[in-house]
Amino acid sequence: MQLVIVESPAKAKTIEKYLGKDYRVLASYGHIRDLPPKDGSVQPDDGFAMEWETYPDKAKQLKAITDEAKKADRLILATDPDREGEAISWHVQEVLAKKKALPKEVERVTFNAITKAAVTQAMAAPRQLDTDLIDAYRARRALDYLVGFTLSPVLWRKLPGAKSAGRVQSVALRLIVEREREIELFKAQEYWSVVAHLEHDGTAFDARLVRFEGKKLDRLSIGTEGVAMRAKAAVEQGRFTVASVETKPAMRNPPPPFTTSTLQQEAARKLGFSASHTMRIAQALYEDGAITYMRTDGVQMDGSAIDAARKAIHDRYSGSYVPDKPRQYQTKAKNAQEAHEAIRPTDFSKDRAGSGDHAKLYELIWKRALASQMASARMERTTVELEEPTGQDALRATGQVVLFPGYLALYEEGRDDEGDEDSRRLPVIRQGDTPAKKGVDAEQHFTQPPPRFSEASLVKRLEELGIGRPSTYASIIQVLKDRAYVRVEKNRFFAEETGRLLVAFLERFFEKYVNYDFTAGLEEELDDVSGGRAGWQAVLDAFWRDFQPRTAEVMERKPSEVTEALDQFLEPYLFPDKGDGTDPRLCPSCGTGRLALRGGKFGAFVACSNYPDCKFTRRFGQPGGADGGDSGPEVIGQDPETGEDISRRSGRFGPYIQRGEGKEAARASIPKDIPELDLDWAVKLLNLPRTIGNHPETGNPITASIGRYGPYLAHDGKYARLASTAEVFETGMNAAVVKLAEAAAGGGRPQRGSREPLKVLGAHPVSGAEIKLMEGRYGAYLTDGTTNATLPKTVDQAALTLDEAVQLVDAKAAAGPAKKKGGRKAPAKKAPAKKAAPKKKAAAKKE
Repeated sequence: MQLVIVESPAKAKTIEKYLGKDYRVLASYGHIRDLPPKDGSVQPDDGFAMEWETYPDKAKQLKAITDEAKKADRLILATDPDREGEAISWHVQEVLAKKKALPKEVERVTFNAITKAAVTQAMAAPRQLDTDLIDAYRARRALDYLVGFTLSPVLWRKLPGAKSAGRVQSVALRLIVEREREIELFKAQEYWSVVAHLEHDGTAFDARLVRFEGKKLDRLSIGTEGVAMRAKAAVEQGRFTVASVETKPAMRNPPPPFTTSTLQQEAARKLGFSASHTMRIAQALYEDGAITYMRTDGVQMDGSAIDAARKAIHDRYSGSYVPDKPRQYQTKAKNAQEAHEAIRPTDFSKDRAGSGDHAKLYELIWKRALASQMASARMERTTVELEEPTGQDALRATGQVVLFPGYLALYEEGRDDEGDEDSRRLPVIRQGDTPAKKGVDAEQHFTQPPPRFSEASLVKRLEELGIGRPSTYASIIQVLKDRAYVRVEKNRFFAEETGRLLVAFLERFFEKYVNYDFTAGLEEELDDVSGGRAGWQAVLDAFWRDFQPRTAEVMERKPSEVTEALDQFLEPYLFPDKGDGTDPRLCPSCGTGRLALRGGKFGAFVACSNYPDCKFTRRFGQPGGADGGDSGPEVIGQDPETGEDISRRSGRFGPYIQRGEGKEAARASIPKDIPELDLDWAVKLLNLPRTIGNHPETGNPITASIGRYGPYLAHDGKYARLASTAEVFETGMNAAVVKLAEAAAGGGRPQRGSREPLKVLGAHPVSGAEIKLMEGRYGAYLTDGTTNATLPKTVDQAALTLDEAVQLVDAKAAAGPAKKKGGRKAPAKKAPAKKAAPKKKAAAKKE
């Protein structure tokens, strides 16, 4: 018997079907062991020796692999064809050797696609494990461990609120934070454009003023309304004649097929997928045999695949859409490793695979790969110059005509920033023509700051800089979200205060290690290890020799010294020059104290030096300056009943309102969903809780208020959630009674939500049980009545399909029930003597 090891059960099932009865295919369910999260797992003084620990939840699967290995004549390690796949195979071999269960014959096979032909071909050409790839894996894993476990304790003790730092994640975070700084420092510049609306032979078109009073204009040339109005009048009064018509042929070549990075970018642009969701769906498509391996930097395709693509193009379109020679591509990405093909369909004759998000991503991959071998698009670009008789003023119109669509008939690459006036349609026009003038507009514009990063543009920038590997971008971005260093709004990254402070700390004390060139250079060294050009221990030693003393030096500093250093480092951001000669650090509240950065239990904040006499504070993430919100308490008005001042203030936990002064002053946080805070809103918030009335059954009051977890209703110790702040003041008695009853039916706690399903997806194809999407205490989950599977946060509930739901439920069922931590085993001992009873009890636990 021959034992084959792969990563996933889906992959195992497919491959076993291809190989036949003499083969037993088992899944490792990914990595089986890792460095334990404790000091000493990597020992720099002992040649960077590593202590590996098997995952407790893999014990059952490891036992199954060990038992089969003892009976096998040959072990075939068939994990994914990349560094991580090589590492998984190495771990399996090492564990089996320790258990003395390793067959005499051990071989490694790889295939770029899970098809019968690819698997059969790979089995016929086995090899040994690639020690260079394994060394590269060990170097990366040790490096990430050493950075994390050396730097994190420094953060915990010197920077309250910081959770962790990582070799690549911190550099990615720096990109987001630096963009935030650029946006805040950006000063908008006014400019005007003058556009004439013309018409010729019944076709309307626009022409832009490009020369005025004999001077050539660029985008910012007209900077005031006065000049703009003068230019507008000149265009209105002038008689413009076509001075020249220039037509140039143009070609647009198709983009290459997808790499890991470009797939993540395009899926984000066109499908709205997060990087992690894209990779999860692509993994499933690969395991289903629909596409080739999805972790790759290569842009080339196998010769047989190119032939298949050209045939598919000819069959679908015509011979004119097939170029004379096959297209060959080379990657432009820094540090690219072109060991594998680009991502492509395994069968170009299939334009569909799967359903839901799987179908959408497959179609994108199929179109891109097919388009990469299609003919170029042929276009004609036309530029029309119009002048008035003196030649002092000139207009320009541009347009483009597609003569032959070529690959554009199937696919056009998305862009992060749209806008192209060249695509406008122009009439047939000749020199000497005088188009009719229908109107002239002068429009005011302001220069815009650089846009915040989207997932697509962040991935693109990381790849351009050569930071990290494309296969790790999804997990890097997810860590930044999970650590709350960033938040995502409208698909754009916003740096949170903790993230900004962490980057400032690293830039001040570990500048070298968040430097883009240094990180990219280290990535090149690690790639040299993969290629056998460098020793992994030498690379680690060079890094550790400088990094360890630096962390030790920072650890010796007092927290107050760290805060003082950060105060000076961040002075241009926290206390920018006001431009009027006044001290930007002067406290706006007392007028005598000076502001400085302070560290507290809940993170950094800005406070007055006259504390405790002056209690002025400001959040760290709230910059100073005229627009920085550091003007101190702002009186909104007086309370209509008490006559006390109601003021808006900024504290270390955000904006709040206060009525009166001193310890007895009433305070309330300002909810984010209030469109504009005025006196009326302030009085309402300060007077919470609001009594709606007495419950018709109990006679006890029902109140509405805002708590730590948002707006809610309360009655006799029972609670129900409200959807918004407005509902706190608008909910009437009938609605309140119904909401409280619904919450009680869901277990008496508002967090548990309703027992009504959010969505019924359909019947399970095997069991026939109905799969429902439910709202739970810790978020949405899927259930078939027996197994509950948490819905990943990256999955869009609205777009969730039955196929995806079945995969999640089946995966959870295969993993088995979660083990309780520290639970007593007394119930098992007290079980009745009858054998049937424990079985029933075990079955009940599945729910």
